[in-house]
Order: sequence, then C-alpha cells, then structure tokens
Amino acid sequence: MVYAFKTRQDYIESLYKMIKPLESYYNQDTPGKLLIGQGTSGTVYSQSTREVEGFLRILWGVGPLLVQNKDEKLIEIILSGLKEGTNPSNENYWGTPQNYDQLIVEMASLSTLLLLNPSLWELLTSKEQDNVFNWLNTVNNRKTPKNNWLFFRILVNVCFKKLGRKYSQEMMDQDFKLIEEFYIGNGWYYDGRETQMDYYISFAIHYYSLIYCKFMEDDDIERVLLFKKRAKEFAKSFQYWFDANGEAIPFGRSLTYRFAQSAFWSALVFADVEALPWGEIRGIIERNMTRWCEHDIFLRDGRLTIGYHYENLVMAEGYNGAGSPYWAFKTFLLLAVDEKHPFWESESLSKKSTEKTYLIPEARMLMQNSPNQVQAFVSGQLEPNQAHIEAKYSKLVYSTVFGFSVSKGNLFYSQGGFDNCLALSEDDSYYRTKFKTESFDVTEDYVRSVWKPWKDVCVTTIVIPMNGWHVRVHDIETRRSLIVREGGFSTPVSDTTCFENDHGLICESSIGTSLLTPIIGFEEVEYTVNEPNTNLFFKHSGHPSSKTKLKAGKHRLISLVGGIASGDEQWLTQPTVVVDGNILTLVQGESRKQIKL
Repeated sequence: MVYAFKTRQDYIESLYKMIKPLESYYNQDTPGKLLIGQGTSGTVYSQSTREVEGFLRILWGVGPLLVQNKDEKLIEIILSGLKEGTNPSNENYWGTPQNYDQLIVEMASLSTLLLLNPSLWELLTSKEQDNVFNWLNTVNNRKTPKNNWLFFRILVNVCFKKLGRKYSQEMMDQDFKLIEEFYIGNGWYYDGRETQMDYYISFAIHYYSLIYCKFMEDDDIERVLLFKKRAKEFAKSFQYWFDANGEAIPFGRSLTYRFAQSAFWSALVFADVEALPWGEIRGIIERNMTRWCEHDIFLRDGRLTIGYHYENLVMAEGYNGAGSPYWAFKTFLLLAVDEKHPFWESESLSKKSTEKTYLIPEARMLMQNSPNQVQAFVSGQLEPNQAHIEAKYSKLVYSTVFGFSVSKGNLFYSQGGFDNCLALSEDDSYYRTKFKTESFDVTEDYVRSVWKPWKDVCVTTIVIPMNGWHVRVHDIETRRSLIVREGGFSTPVSDTTCFENDHGLICESSIGTSLLTPIIGFEEVEYTVNEPNTNLFFKHSGHPSSKTKLKAGKHRLISLVGGIASGDEQWLTQPTVVVDGNILTLVQGESRKQIKL
C-alpha cells in the first residue's frame, strides 16, 4: 500500500486507505463498537471498553474528514454507534463511565466530532441527544488523573456549550486552574508530574488547547490568546525533536501512537496559528507522515499494530489495546480546513532547525543535530507508573536513527536492552541501570545525572556531546563489588559488521555506524546481540558494549561513544579526549570543549 502526503487530497486518500481495512470489524449486531478492539492481547481495561475505544478513536480522523467531505456511509456508522452506545437500556451500551475510566479518555474524540460537525447532532432525536449528553456528562461527576485527562472534561463542556446544552463552567475553571500549575515556561508544560515532559505535551495538552482556541475564540479571548502564544513558543523548540528525514525522537510513553507525533503541527493549522512559516510546518508533517508509512506498522490487511517501527507487544504499556494506535489519527485534524487555507497553498519546506546543539531546559534535554539525525541527551525525566520507564525516560541518549531498546528480562545482560546506558550487577546477572535521578544538570555543554542503583552505590554521570559523538564519565562510589557494562548505540544484527582497532569497537551497518571507545577503566569490548523485539526500530538488534569489574571504593570510568548516521560520514572523525586531573578536554577539528569534572 502506498501512502502519499503531498496534497490535501493525498491526506484524504491515505486516511481512507487506513479506514478501509476496518470495515469488516464493524458489525451491525454491535453498533458503536469496533471489533478490532477484541484483539488477542489484553489491557488494564475490559474487552468491551477496548471495542468502544476502537470505535471512538477512529473519530479523530473521521471527524475532520466530514467537515469538508460528507460521507453518508461513515455518518451512518457513527450515528448508529452513538444511538446504541449511549442508550443505557440497549445491550450495546458502552457502559457508565466510572472514576479514572478509560471511557473518559475516549470522550475527547466524540466531543471533537460534534464540535466539528454540529449537523450530526441535529440528526439525532431529542431522546438520543439526551442519551449522548447524559453519557458524556458523567465526566463532570468523576475523578480523573490530574494531568492531560483534565482536558477531556473541558472538551466535553465546550461541546455542551456549543450545542446549547447545560455545561459546567465551574468544572472547566477548576480544571484550567490545575493545568495552569503544570506550566513551566517557553511553551512547555509537564503532564501532571514535574518529571514528565514527553509527547503528551504536544499531542495532548497543546493539541486540546488549540481545539479550545478554535471554538472559544469569541468566548474566552484572554485564555485563547495565551494558549496561542504558548503554542508559538513551544513550536520553536519542539521542532528540534524531528530530523531532516521525518523521523522524530523516540522518547517517553505511548510511542505506539506513532504519527500522533505530528498532531501538534496539525492542530496549529486547524487553529490558524502560524507558529512557524506554514511551509516549514507542512514539511514537518509531510516528512513525518511519509516516514511512518514507510515503516512496517501495518498488518497485511492494512490495520495499524501495537508497536513502533514494527508490531511489538514487548514495548507496549498496559493501556495499549488493538484500537489504541488509532490515536495517531489526531494528525488528520488538518483536514477540517479547506484547500484555500494558506497551509495548503504553501510549498513544503525542508528542515530549518539546523543548529548543531539546542538546549531545551524545560524538557531537560540537550539536542544534537546532524544532517541525518537528531540525538536527545536527557536527565531528570521520569513517569513512574508505566512499563519500561527506565528505558523510555532514563537512557543517556535517544536517537532518530538508532532507536532505543527495552528489557525482555534482566537476568542476563543480553536480555536487558541495555543500549546507551550503564548497567551494573553484582554477579553478571540481574542488572540495574539508571531509573530515578537524585539530582541533575542540563546545560549547553553537558548533562549531569546523580543516581543510585543501590542505596550504597552512587553514580555521577556526565555526558558531553560533540558532533554525533559524546563522552561519558561515570564516577562511582560503591560499598559492594560490581560488574559494570557500558552500552553504545544499537544497530540491526542482520547487516552489522564489527571490527576492533586501536581505539575500540566499530560496528558498521546500513543505517549508520556505532562506535565505542573505552578511555579509562573498561577492560574489554564486544558486540552484544540482544533478545529479538527489544529495540523499537529493529526486530533484532545488537550494540557495542564494554565491561569491567570494580571492588568497593571510588572509581572513574570514561568512554567515547559515537552514533553516526548513514550520510553523516563527515562526522566519523573520532574526537580526541584528554583527561588532566578533573579537567576533560574534547577536540574534533575546530570544535573544542573543556569540562570540569
């Protein structure tokens, strides 16, 4: 299947191509549910809710589509589902949402559908309207997590207001007050927890804010202006999460939502906020959508899978069901504007954010740019309640070319997916790596983290980036003997060739070159072949690693690590590292850094 994203019509046709495989999963006997939600894997919520999720998440794409392109067949499916799903006396009733219910999440797409297409509301009888209202209105009497979920209730009440139904301004004011507490500055929020600045800032908080702006422009002028201002500020730094080829940094939870990475840019179009020149925004979305559809993200029948670059349950969260990946349809919001919008009339432009390094202090990230890759050096981030959080938030570096790995077990090193991290063990089994950061600094020159894999083991890690390379300095104070391993960037096993030279291990592959050079403290290097399905990019991956043994006491370990993308060969020249006491000097050509350790 070929997907194109050059013109507005391309987006429409691509959306239809993604919807068509779902037709056989709509059953006349169970309207309001998409039986894809049954899947063959489980979630923290019930099968019935998974089926409702599948039905309602499709609306993120169908809602915008119907604004300019009426499709009677889709309208019939939607209306039939609404009528039966919100009727408490019907056997296909979706269920009455409870506190912290997944059904509350799915209210957002339904509310947005009705905001975009109020004519659908008029096709319901008075009783049917009451049923939809009553089902949605339960959110005003339910507890939700104090994070991006607050916007679900806000959107429901905006929907009620615009449809002329009773709404709760009190609840909206209460939720906005909490959201305001999340604001950090320069357009950045945290998602309910001060250590979490991931894609939920873009495809949730800003996305919903911009929908609010569109529909409340005349009702809440001051807040709308504030949200638009923050969106413009956010865009300036968020653009650095995307490389020149369309790949975005794999980081944080809910990565199975894939091209929802571009949802924020689409919402800017919808709200008519030119945060960057329209041509640049168009280029970001076009490249990201195209890149995603080149990956192995669809089943043979065209359905989206749980996973990232390929179908992969290992990396999933407990709330990822078979219908969950259709959260990605949020990016089709731009279809709600017609072809006369300046976005569609603009020429798609190449990436303009080309500074070699860019500091995003609010996200606790130092970004490193090359012509074909973005790397993000992160510290101090954490979301403590989901799967693989140490891998999704606490790696030393994240790459748009080499991806990252999650654990399939920590009994042996090869099970742990320990690329781009320091892993420690007492007996070469049950490895531990950085999870929670005790303290940190993120500067324009380096990233520093202090962390404790055990109560009596303290590690201070300093990472110093330079042109696709970086130096890692680990100062370890331990009261126990340890086996310590350093992991570099992953490559696909199938086409990787490794060789050693006087400096260390070089692993060449079609996607780029991964290099690991021990400077101080490490005794041996190898290419570690990891368990299949641990890397988010490659079905079977490996990474260069080094190893040493430490006795109780104080130790300093230093490595030079490179991840050079294919096409960036000009950066392959290895930097020189000189350590003089507590002064480390890093030199590559005309680039030079000197850091006090």
